[in-house]
Amino acid sequence: MKAGLLDEVNALRPYRHKPALLTVGYSELFDYLDGKISLEEAVDKIKQNSRRYAKRQITWFKKYGNTTWFEPKDLDRIIDFLEQSIKKDLPD
Repeated sequence: MKAGLLDEVNALRPYRHKPALLTVGYSELFDYLDGKISLEEAVDKIKQNSRRYAKRQITWFKKYGNTTWFEPKDLDRIIDFLEQSIKKDLPD
């Protein structure tokens, strides 16, 4: 919100039914701009829906993903993993 999400959503109102705008953050603020909910409610819903979305992603990755997780700043482990993955995929 501090980076201007509300202004962005307001500018995109004519395109609100496009699939890319039927996502968390946009739909809640469209409801606010339509007078259906307060700004505080919209922000609360964005937070709640973001948590739900993240949980669904984690569930999917656990069930279907062959995922290796890293801490974003753990560059040595990330580079090592990538190097090992490339070596595995190269023909002998």
